Parts: sequence; structure tokens; C-alpha cells
Amino acid sequence: MDCTEPDFWEQRYRENRTPWDQHGVPPALINYLRQTRTPGTVLIPGCGSGYEVMAFHDFRWQPLAIDFAPAAVQQARTLLEALAPLVRQADFFSDDLGGPYDLIYERTFLCSLPPDRWPAYAGRMAQLLRPGGRLAGIFYHGIDPDGPPFPLSAAQPDQLFPSFELVADRPIPAGESLPLFAGFERWQEWRLK
Repeated sequence: MDCTEPDFWEQRYRENRTPWDQHGVPPALINYLRQTRTPGTVLIPGCGSGYEVMAFHDFRWQPLAIDFAPAAVQQARTLLEALAPLVRQADFFSDDLGGPYDLIYERTFLCSLPPDRWPAYAGRMAQLLRPGGRLAGIFYHGIDPDGPPFPLSAAQPDQLFPSFELVADRPIPAGESLPLFAGFERWQEWRLK
């Protein structure tokens, strides 16, 4: 099956084969939200179960979470209860997602895409963010080409994000990662020039 198609992810959610699901909010995101003084609008593409929606909402952000797998959207809506309207089934690349956004949150979305789709990802991020807006979150780095997940190599981020400036970059402690990603995740913030 093709990981760029909804059916690939739909099957995994229906069979509960989701080793990327942290079943909660990453501590790195909570730290970011505590340090950010001015909440705004945030897009969460590939939201999966949607745990981060509640965290953003609790810190007074205005989130929109999307996923193109119906089972993931249903799971997120069930989990979020009253906040379910903040989750929408949509295709990040082709649907009208509104915007511009102050922030786009990254967590396992980029690494779910084959590297040949990454330029389209970077272009769409630049299109959806306001000038000075940020692409921030947890990025998967490594050398394994047989994804998903597909990791970034050391040189790829600079090539991938020429319209962005890296403003924060720190490793995620292995104890805060799932076994699938342990030792290979970095919190990064990219500001749109």
C-alpha cells in the first residue's frame, strides 16, 4: 500500500497498529506552550489521535487539526469530546485549510511522507503560515531510508526549508520518545522569512 494514500493509514488506525501514537502530549510541546506568551492560530496536520489539540486549546491557542484517514479523525473526535469540532478530515496538500496561521505544529507528519513529497510539504507550510510564522515541533532525524517513518538526514533540513530560518534546535531526551523514535528526535522551530 502507498503511504501517501488515506487507506494506508486508515488500515493502521482500524487495526490499532500505531507505534507513533504517544497516547498523550509530548513534554517538549508543553514546555513550548508554557514559554509562548502570545497564543494565536495553529494548524496540526496529520493529527492522528489529536492529543495536542487539547493542549493548545488549554493554552488559549485556536487549533485546527486535520487528518486524511477517517478512522484517525473519528478517534480524535471521540477523545476530544467537546473539542471534536476542532478536528477535520482533510488533505493537507489539496484542501482549503484557511490561514494564514501563526504556527504549524509538526509531530510525525513529515516522517510519514516519502522524501519525494517533502518539497511539496515545505512549500505548503510556507503557503499556510503568515510571514514570521513558525513551523515548530518534533522532527525525526536519522539515516534509515526504508520508511515510514522516513527520517531527515543532517543536511536535508537546510535544503528543504530555504524560506525558513532555524531559530531553535535541541534533542528530545530518549526517555520522552517512543521506542520507534528514541534518540532520533529533535525539537525544532523554523521561522518563515
